[in-house]
Amino acid sequence: MKVACLGGGPAGLYFAISMKLQDPAHEVTVFERNRADDTFGWGVVLSDETLDNLAANDPVSAAAIREHFAYWDDVQVVHKGVSTVSSGHGFCGIGRKRLLLLLQDRARELGVDLRFETDVPDTEAIMGDYDLVVAADGLNSRTRTKFAEAFQPDIDIRKCKFVWLGTHQKFDNAFTFIFEKTEHGWVWAHAYQFDADTATFIVECGPETWEAFGFGTMSQQESIAVCEKIFASHLGGHALMTNANHIRGSAWINFPRVLCEKWHHENVVLLGDASATAHFSIGSGSKLGMESAIALARLVNEEPTPEAAFERYQEERRTDVLRLQSAARNSTEWFEEVERYLDLDPVQFNYSLLTRSQRISHENLRLRDPEWLKSAERWFQAQAGSNSDRVPMFAPFKLRDMTLSNRVVVSPMAQYKAVDGVPTDWHFVHYAERAKGGAGLVFTEMACVSPEGRITPGCPGLYSPEAEAAWARLTGFVHAETDAKICCQIGHAGRKGSTQRGFEKIDAPLPEGNWPLISASAIPYQPGNQTPKAMDRAGMDAVRDQFVSATEAAARAGFDMIEMHAAHGYLLASFISPVSNTREDDYGGSLENRMRFPLEVFHAMRAAWPAEKPMTVRISAHDWMGEEGVTPDEAVEIAKLFTAAGADAINVSSGQTTKEEKPVYGRMFQAPFSDRIRNEAGITTLVAGNIYEPDHVNSILMAGRADLVLLARPHLADPYWTLHAGIALGDTEQAWPAPYEGGRRQAITLAERARQQAGA
Repeated sequence: MKVACLGGGPAGLYFAISMKLQDPAHEVTVFERNRADDTFGWGVVLSDETLDNLAANDPVSAAAIREHFAYWDDVQVVHKGVSTVSSGHGFCGIGRKRLLLLLQDRARELGVDLRFETDVPDTEAIMGDYDLVVAADGLNSRTRTKFAEAFQPDIDIRKCKFVWLGTHQKFDNAFTFIFEKTEHGWVWAHAYQFDADTATFIVECGPETWEAFGFGTMSQQESIAVCEKIFASHLGGHALMTNANHIRGSAWINFPRVLCEKWHHENVVLLGDASATAHFSIGSGSKLGMESAIALARLVNEEPTPEAAFERYQEERRTDVLRLQSAARNSTEWFEEVERYLDLDPVQFNYSLLTRSQRISHENLRLRDPEWLKSAERWFQAQAGSNSDRVPMFAPFKLRDMTLSNRVVVSPMAQYKAVDGVPTDWHFVHYAERAKGGAGLVFTEMACVSPEGRITPGCPGLYSPEAEAAWARLTGFVHAETDAKICCQIGHAGRKGSTQRGFEKIDAPLPEGNWPLISASAIPYQPGNQTPKAMDRAGMDAVRDQFVSATEAAARAGFDMIEMHAAHGYLLASFISPVSNTREDDYGGSLENRMRFPLEVFHAMRAAWPAEKPMTVRISAHDWMGEEGVTPDEAVEIAKLFTAAGADAINVSSGQTTKEEKPVYGRMFQAPFSDRIRNEAGITTLVAGNIYEPDHVNSILMAGRADLVLLARPHLADPYWTLHAGIALGDTEQAWPAPYEGGRRQAITLAERARQQAGA
């Protein structure tokens, strides 16, 4: 094949090398508009895994690269004047210029035609001269712009400002993050060694701080002088340096997150930053480009046509790219919102930073640096009033006069097995088993405040003496036989009522026997469902009183805690969300108005609930409807309003407001909403949402993203999830019910034997 490669960066050069290795007969030409030794970055970070991939593809260039690597194992975080160091992270750094020169030498050796200071301003003009045109022309790819209609790029300009500098203060002991508070706000640096006497030093800050310093109006040297002053105590007298003198102005930029819907057009294919970018805070841009280069070269030679190769290339690489971009997005957003975390204790701040991308988990940190993690666990337990060194999920927690033995919570899960609103033996066995299973707190499913407030005919209530007696039987067992506490979630289905049971046709109207519905506005939940009546003042009074009656019944039934359900599109949530509330009176429009009735109900419930017992509120922190619905921004304000009214904690959920929602799922997908409410507003939170491993629970708690963690489906699959998690983690302190002691001893023995065999 006759191949043109536009761009002589790491991805373009490595593709050229890989093509020649696949078949030396290929004619490969690399066009680079800059000189051979021009480079505008400083260091490149690669992982051991990437080095192994490069070695498998081309041992010669991999060996040359490895010879010039600077290695470090530690991450140092300097925050509030405290230096926290953790080990076992395994980074490798190399100067970008050195990497380019090594790849250039290898490309020439293999017969690649390298043409420097040669611009190709119009990709279309050369497409007819080559069988394949690889556009590795970088972040600001002209090829991507030229064929934007075909590639459909999504370019998201991130909000922080940064400038890429270097220094002879080597930072050779650790990859170092430095956070400095200035008169204009926080400024931070990412610093790492990449050769014998030089380190990369990236300075970053939020847009408000950048504006306040006036960096945008400074020359590069003026800007550098300010940065030297900010970080003087860390630079050891060394200067900061730029290699971007070709750029006018201060050289500060915003990072563009790029992802193209399609990566090829006719005989042109995108590679590296032209197709997808990963934020520098996870140091994987070169990794992405070079590993994609390997795949593209292999597939072009394996597949019968370029079109088939391009399709497979995008299919194979897109998953890895999306996975890395997801991690990069998490990391980017952490730094964008870093001021939310800067008041955390240095121990928790360090943990939050290390786990920001969600690629590093709690137990992964234990593998990297068990001593540091154990010290962090002792710190977490001490904050909880314990002198233990157990993992965070086994730390106690107190709300008002209720003390939980641990932070694991059985999430509310509808069972649809009630009869006329009365819980049955199914409910007794279901909740009793989960209370025996070791969780610190067990939630009931939503107990409805009236027959008309039920979701389905199988939903339980708290509006009859029979229901109250059934719940009292359950709480009596939980208190007599377990260490768990039990919470009654109280709510009204609103426009989502009068539907079939969840294991029948979920959210569909009943075939017969439907009851009338009420909501904030006369909008059906979905086409085909009953249109609810918009509530009038008399209806609001009646429903408020029903919530109070249910609260009083919960107190008599012996519940330790109650929660007002104001999420998931049910009645109170229908007032909060503008998707379901189109009222034009005092209960619609502004957030203040939309919150008026839910707050009124909350105040009435709190007044009826014993003062020594806690009360929480579940909210939907995101309607997944863009600006049309509740957004995470607005959720913070909603949480503040409920907290000001006396809520002891906010149970952070999302969605289920409308069938038109477009949620983005993933592991722990609701944790960022909880994180924001907890750390931006200083509010105690609970969180659920695709959390299914002890690692998830411990990571969320240790990083301060929530105070309690709810698990739903894992508790459906295993009522004894908490007990089994303790055994898996080597925790022998978790109490089991006395009759199960023999099972506990055997489980510990078998787990220890398995660990010994794995170690052998």
